[in-house]
Amino acid sequence: RPEETTRSMVTKEIPAFIFSEDSDLPLWVQLRDRIAFLINSGFYKPGEKLPTVRKYAADLHIAYNTVSKAYMGLERDGYVTTVRGSGVFVSDIGAFPREGGRIDAVVEEFVKSCLEEGMTYEDIPKFVSKHVRKMKRDHEEK
Repeated sequence: RPEETTRSMVTKEIPAFIFSEDSDLPLWVQLRDRIAFLINSGFYKPGEKLPTVRKYAADLHIAYNTVSKAYMGLERDGYVTTVRGSGVFVSDIGAFPREGGRIDAVVEEFVKSCLEEGMTYEDIPKFVSKHVRKMKRDHEEK
């Protein structure tokens, strides 16, 4: 619950992040996806306060509105909760889509990368199956 006083009021340093200029995704979507990855991977923990919009904008040298839009997207998707006057906090574990934590985040990043490379959603499972079969065959031959 956002009103709990047990929330961490200290924020971590913002990890380095390089935006892809070649991506079709707008900067705010790239940032939202990056922060969602950091939450899913456990870098940002439930109840932890995220850096302010101003800090993110200054540290990443991007517009305030870009960060604000990313935070709004994260809130809409259930990853964070905004507490007026206190900041933005990572939602509790059950409040956002999370099954395998780090593995889910890795898979999500992989799928997004495949889509950016021009693959379709239908191509991705076939591509993965092909590689799993090959790796399994290689493993069994050893």
